[in-house]
Amino acid sequence: MLLQFFTALREARVPVSLREYLILLGALERDLAEKRVEEFYFLARTALVKDEAHLDRFDRVFGSVFKGLETVGEAVAPTAIPEEWLRKLAEKYLTDAEKAEMKALGWDKLFETLKQRLAEQKERHQGGSKWIGTGGTSPFGAYGYNPEGIRIGQDGNRNFRAVKVWDKREFKDLDDTVELGTRTMRLALRRLRRFARTGAAEELDLDGTIRESARQGYIDVRLRPERRNAVKVLLFLDVGGSMDWHVEQVEELFSAARSEFKHFAHFYFHNCPYEAVWTENRRRHDETTPLLDVIRTYPSDYRVVFVGDASMSPYEIAAPGGSVEHWNEEPGAAWVERVLAHFPKAVWLNPVPTPQWGYTQSIGMMRRLFSDRMFPLTLEGLDGAMRALLR
Repeated sequence: MLLQFFTALREARVPVSLREYLILLGALERDLAEKRVEEFYFLARTALVKDEAHLDRFDRVFGSVFKGLETVGEAVAPTAIPEEWLRKLAEKYLTDAEKAEMKALGWDKLFETLKQRLAEQKERHQGGSKWIGTGGTSPFGAYGYNPEGIRIGQDGNRNFRAVKVWDKREFKDLDDTVELGTRTMRLALRRLRRFARTGAAEELDLDGTIRESARQGYIDVRLRPERRNAVKVLLFLDVGGSMDWHVEQVEELFSAARSEFKHFAHFYFHNCPYEAVWTENRRRHDETTPLLDVIRTYPSDYRVVFVGDASMSPYEIAAPGGSVEHWNEEPGAAWVERVLAHFPKAVWLNPVPTPQWGYTQSIGMMRRLFSDRMFPLTLEGLDGAMRALLR
């Protein structure tokens, strides 16, 4: 496993050498890590990482390779099998042909059947096709496969087939202090500018001072309000699920937007906007903002930008109760239409590459709701989106 760790670091572009690997082996032979994962982590990081810029990659590889281990001894013992590996053995393997033969129950039948199973089931089930269990083909449970199911008790996505998730999920706020590697994204956002002089007169008006001083015959200092971007922006950010793959890209956009617009506010949502949004992910279960309040608070001259992959179950957009996280009384499309009716200047930025949009039904549905004002999250797409917001 140590060799696997070494090669995984190389694949992640952490510049580790054979010499450093041998140093780590020598330190382990002297029991410097005392067979504890925490000590081994710091020992390996000290021996293998030469530049702090690579610490994040090292942490991701370490967490992936040594997941489930409690002592370093388990990493090198040939008979010790991590619990995570044993759990994966229980997951049912299905061929593509077997998956194609399975049929979805449909939205109404799915929930009717779930209520029946909850009333009838008395014990845990593994590998079946009917009950709420694990590793099978039932529409209900975890670590199995069904073309449309309700995910219960599973850590993260596997097949991206669940139409609802019956678990409490936690998301992280996006970092708005991320420094961009280039200025290009910030420059693209600057197309969305309309300058006006508002506020207190605090900036020296050089031309006015010269003109009035010449007229008065003495120095007459003139001040004027600072010239600021008068455009107001509301940013709605999709978080969690498949958006985890795009966090770095969206954080750069978030950071650039906060620095470019004086009148700026942001809210989070998951997959599709519903009756409530939030500003802090760690408190989203307790502190939300009704979407109607957002509509009432911010005037219609705000430009609205939604950022998300729009990749979800079509039910989330089209059906009451379609949200994967709660029972929504109205479909997501109804809330999108309310937002667009109040904010006519609105666009959707999608981090999914444009050639892949046609493979996901929900992307097409959201694109139609936005009257084709969906743009890729690229520099060209940003430029097009900013132009659309100024029309």
